[in-house]
Amino acid sequence: MTGPRVVVAGGHSAGHIEPAMNLADALRRLDHTAQITALGTVRGLDTTLVPARGYPLELIPPVPLPRSLNLALLQTPGRLRDSVRAAGAVLDRVRAEALVGFGGYVAAPAYLAAHRRNLPIVVHEANAQAGVANRLAARLTTHVFTATPAVRLAHATAIGIPLRPAITGLDRPALRAAARERFGLRPDGPVLLATGGSQGARAINVAVSAAAPALRAAGVQVLHITGPQHEVEAPAGDPPYVVLRYVDEMRYAYAAADFVICRSGAMTCAELAAVGLPAAYVPLPLRGGEQRHNAEPVVAAGGALLVDNADLDPAWIEKRLLPVLTDPGRIASMSAAASAAGAPDADLVLARHVLATIARRRAAVT
Repeated sequence: MTGPRVVVAGGHSAGHIEPAMNLADALRRLDHTAQITALGTVRGLDTTLVPARGYPLELIPPVPLPRSLNLALLQTPGRLRDSVRAAGAVLDRVRAEALVGFGGYVAAPAYLAAHRRNLPIVVHEANAQAGVANRLAARLTTHVFTATPAVRLAHATAIGIPLRPAITGLDRPALRAAARERFGLRPDGPVLLATGGSQGARAINVAVSAAAPALRAAGVQVLHITGPQHEVEAPAGDPPYVVLRYVDEMRYAYAAADFVICRSGAMTCAELAAVGLPAAYVPLPLRGGEQRHNAEPVVAAGGALLVDNADLDPAWIEKRLLPVLTDPGRIASMSAAASAAGAPDADLVLARHVLATIARRRAAVT
């Protein structure tokens, strides 16, 4: 008998693609015979991120959907029909036994194609506010998983977000000295990691760089990842203020840092909780401020601070953040709280469920 055949659909953004790829890796760890195919589109990061992880990618036409289940959803029947047909052709060609969807442009057509074929549909929602594709899918299946219990989806079970073992297995204290040497940081003294994600965040870049004199005066080192579209001049002097446009292996940045100032995307919140890094979250002020909801559980647990984008400036960093950065006891307690809010085994929990679903389906037809 061939290995389990799974199609994963989580396209467009890294927040959808990375959990899909992390699940694929977990499936392979549990069953090396697993045959996994990724659905994607040319519109996002699919053609870059998926091949880099070593999985076959099948492209279908993108169908951006409105963010609510309303009349606008019914006004794109042509594009949706073509995309559903293309997704169905992939499911048939690879003889899929289950579809696992993570939202994004590719998910809704895949859900509909799988539903028409009576294939098991497994849904994972990483964000605190579910997208329209996953809200649609929750009406088609009972196999629904979310990042936190606060996500409102029918049949949902909260398991966290599938992450890479390189993150969930990170021993920050053991890697700290090597990581700091890697970035040219001192082995001792607090380190603030500033990052706006893969594309950077102008508000964070401006506020942190302007606060450099106060941070330096307090003995705080800075590892500042600006993003490829942003320029920040590294101020000369000591302690070090290191500026990089991009870091390939974030585990080293996490190991070097004591605290992070960053956006509150779902993957960022999940990774920082998994490695026990306290943070000052600056939610992206778009889409009704939905990123705020991703950070609220760890903030409530005492593992993070929350600051509005409009309130982030050098004065906030000096008055609110510096007292935390220079208090080892406060950092330690926040780190413990962040760790307690994490879910490091979500990839394996979801993978086991997918494999069990396929096994039951095979048993039912024999």
